[in-house]
Amino acid sequence: MANVAQKSTGGRIRAQRLEARVTAEQKTLIEHAAALQGRTVTDFVLTSVQEAARRAIEEHRQLALSVRDSEAFVDALLNPKPVNERLRDTVRRYREATGV
Repeated sequence: MANVAQKSTGGRIRAQRLEARVTAEQKTLIEHAAALQGRTVTDFVLTSVQEAARRAIEEHRQLALSVRDSEAFVDALLNPKPVNERLRDTVRRYREATGV
C-alpha cells in the first residue's frame, strides 16, 4: 500500500505511517477511550503516544538523586579529594588523545 500524504489538523502534512498489531481487547479499549473523549482513534493514539514520548524524554533528561547521593555530591564539591597520580595520568592521556 502506498503512503498517501494526508492533511492533518494544524496544516501539517502526515506523510509517515506507523502501524501496530493489537489484540481485539486492546482495540476495543482504545476505541472506547477515544469515543469517551469525542476523538478519532487515530487522534487519540497519536496524542497519547506523543505525550508518553515527551514524558520518557523528559524523565531521561532529569537527574534524580537520593538524599544520601545529594549529600555526597555536595561534600565532594566542598571538600574535593587531592589530585593523585592516577588522575594526573588520565588527564595527560586525554590531552594527548584529543590535542587539548
